[in-house]
Amino acid sequence: MTPADLSRTVVRAVRCAVEDGELPAGAGVPARVVVERTRPGGVGDYATPAAFHVAKSVGLPPRDVAAVLARRLGSVPGVERVEVTGPGFLNFVMDPVSVESVVREVRERGTAYGSGDGDLGPRALVVAEAVLRIRAGQGMSIGEPVPDTAPVARRDGDVVRLYGNDAARWAMLCVAPHESPAFSGRLLVQDESNEFFRVRYAHARSRALVRNAARLGFGSEPGEVPDGGPLAQVLADYPLVLESAAHHRAPEQVVRYLVRAADELLAFHYRVLPKGDEKPSAAHRARLALAEAAGTVLAGGLDLLGIAAPDCL
Repeated sequence: MTPADLSRTVVRAVRCAVEDGELPAGAGVPARVVVERTRPGGVGDYATPAAFHVAKSVGLPPRDVAAVLARRLGSVPGVERVEVTGPGFLNFVMDPVSVESVVREVRERGTAYGSGDGDLGPRALVVAEAVLRIRAGQGMSIGEPVPDTAPVARRDGDVVRLYGNDAARWAMLCVAPHESPAFSGRLLVQDESNEFFRVRYAHARSRALVRNAARLGFGSEPGEVPDGGPLAQVLADYPLVLESAAHHRAPEQVVRYLVRAADELLAFHYRVLPKGDEKPSAAHRARLALAEAAGTVLAGGLDLLGIAAPDCL
């Protein structure tokens, strides 16, 4: 189970508990619930306050509702255990991420992986477009798509002309909309000290691995990768990041995620291809599939931001 599945799973648990009489018939079944990473010092991997909303609709103590849901959710595949903390928070300890299942889901959905079912200045337009794409991908209504957005400072001039569309968009979106974006020649530096370059370079490396593997006569095939857990975990987090970014109208969350995913891929990609006289094996095919999936996620995230993901840099 990917973390993003938890929201739908909790909703299903509420509905089934009502149908089976474990919760009163008048209990409100939410359309979706918020599931977030547990804060430092918290219990488990993810937490949700869903029991509070259900309890309010029927006048029950949230902890009683949480206890009902915890019993149901503890047997869900992918969930190791569920604990109730405080006045009624549900905390999930997840089974280790299956590299193969994450890769297969990314391959199946492609760059759509992670998606759910006045006179604006140039930066407000960029932020608005990114928010619209992210919210639409989550099946959310557009609502008021434009957060309060700090404009590009006059001293920065025509940033699209100076830095190009993609680099300018990256700078506009890498900080919260209410914060002023920073522009400098660093945006154009072609090395891994530049996060914008690093993300697109990581995507290009994933595509190069696929091409080089083809020259060696093998392709990708999802499988378990013992040393691929950290990268697979980052990929599994992507749907939850998109849901949070859409909910909070915060495209900078997608930017931060892409940097994290790129760094994990760049730390992993050296292990993909055979070395020396080594023959391609099932392990190489599985590593290639994981790297290819990471590239797909990077391409999808950049596309949501309106930024190109070239195959070569």
